[in-house]
Amino acid sequence: MEKRVIIMNFEIPSQAYEAFSKVKKLQATQAFKGEQMAVVHHSNDGAHQFQIEDFLDFTGNNKSATGGLIGMLVGILGGPIGILLGWFTGGMIGASRDVKEIRDAQGVFSFLIDKIKEDDTGLLLISEEDDNRALNQLVMNELGGEITRLSYEEVEEDVKKAQEMAKKEGKQTADSTNDEK
Repeated sequence: MEKRVIIMNFEIPSQAYEAFSKVKKLQATQAFKGEQMAVVHHSNDGAHQFQIEDFLDFTGNNKSATGGLIGMLVGILGGPIGILLGWFTGGMIGASRDVKEIRDAQGVFSFLIDKIKEDDTGLLLISEEDDNRALNQLVMNELGGEITRLSYEEVEEDVKKAQEMAKKEGKQTADSTNDEK
């Protein structure tokens, strides 16, 4: 059983909330081993923010929405590094960033942005499945959504790259501020 980050997107935002409820019940039947799940909304207000609308930690560790991989993934998309990784890569990168470094870190972020478009609401799940049919049946057949499975390790690696870029950016910003004084 491989741990995966599962992205579920739907035509109608309310379907993500319905899926959240039904996936929670499905997990209780042990159809899969869930770790964390979140309803995520991509704003359409020009700020391109991803926000966690609802969150559940299946492990009983009572992690908050910001704890764990889902929180880090959404947090990166909501910050300035998310802007670099996603929407405005053209001019900003050319002006102040290493293009290769940003493209290398884009992986899961650009994929997530493509799946949960502006003003859409989707569902993220970290889970291990022996058999993907139960979740596929619910999401695709019952709710008419789309489901994509990504390797947990690859997502985790992309998050780490983005965090390193954020640290580097913070250090560069601090250095340039100190140089101006």
